[in-house]
Amino acid sequence: MQILCILPAADHDPTESAVLWHALTQAGINVQFTTPAGAPGHADRRLTDIGFGLLNPFLMTRKPALARYRAMAASPAFNAPLPYDQVDPAGYDGLMIPGGHAQGVRSMLESAHAQAICLAFFEADKPVAAVCHGVLLAARARDPHTGKSVLYGRKTTALPPSMELSAWLLTRLWLGGYYRTYQETVRAEVRRALLSPEDFDDGPLLSRRDSEAHPGHGFIVKDGNYLSGRWPGDCHRLASAFVQHLQRTVAPV
Repeated sequence: MQILCILPAADHDPTESAVLWHALTQAGINVQFTTPAGAPGHADRRLTDIGFGLLNPFLMTRKPALARYRAMAASPAFNAPLPYDQVDPAGYDGLMIPGGHAQGVRSMLESAHAQAICLAFFEADKPVAAVCHGVLLAARARDPHTGKSVLYGRKTTALPPSMELSAWLLTRLWLGGYYRTYQETVRAEVRRALLSPEDFDDGPLLSRRDSEAHPGHGFIVKDGNYLSGRWPGDCHRLASAFVQHLQRTVAPV
């Protein structure tokens, strides 16, 4: 089984990539990476190395996830990604789309090639897992015949304003717009791509960060072959559900 992980040139969230990568590889599933120009797409350094000072316990990548990221970043597959324009979606069984909020993630979200890759997986009804800002890529992937997003008629979650704006308010005095990838919130844009605003699920107001031992603390939305999560705190549950879904639906080669 072969899964494609689409990354920006830089600044993705390390938890959102590495937790899924680890779960997939532990299950014997191969992961191929793709980036805009075929160079390794490293994670947001503020989340992996620079940190947030006194706010590190709340905003920094947790140590177990950081260890997964270091392992992923050292892997041969991570260091030999395909450029977006060389990807043949027909060669893969599923797609994973991590998010991230620093400006580098826009190299994925605004790429016509990345949107076309995403569209191809949805058109083929292959499993797709997206989290946080990664859901924006799916929202922007549109059927050229109808002009509608691949998420039109589906239910989804993504980063809710309660999380996006609270992180921005906590850090804006010294980090400015670091937590605002765009002026519009993720939820506002994603909702516009849906059949109904009610198809967007914010999840519980009081969220609990999940872990490898307690994946059930996370929140995801599953709609057919499409699975979505909100933030790094949902990634263990998303990873577990994605692996189980692949094992049930993708025939072994």
